[in-house]
Amino acid sequence: MGRVFIVDDSAPFRAVARALLESGGYEVVGDAATGAEALAAAPVASPDVVLLDVALPDLDGFAVCRELRETVPGATVVFCSVRDAEHYGDAVDQSSAAGFLPKSTLSAEALALVVARARGAERR
Repeated sequence: MGRVFIVDDSAPFRAVARALLESGGYEVVGDAATGAEALAAAPVASPDVVLLDVALPDLDGFAVCRELRETVPGATVVFCSVRDAEHYGDAVDQSSAAGFLPKSTLSAEALALVVARARGAERR
């Protein structure tokens, strides 16, 4: 169905997102707790979609997104955050991300919908 890479500094979030994605038929090809780890591992993992936390301990998620567009050009980025997209102003809309998922809405259905839409956006 799709290859997903998860970037979030919360190990419990990564575990839940992995379980939900895998139960929905997605292949989780890796995960990272920091932006630096993501930038090193994602190009090797070659994901279709990167689920990327906006607030990472070392790098800004928007900067990671810009770098991933260069190093993993075939991947689509979907931001996630404990805050709503409105908290970030125009930054989400101006980024190259294909979607945004508030962590408060985390469910198998929400993840599947966002990942499917992101993959569809990449095909256009």
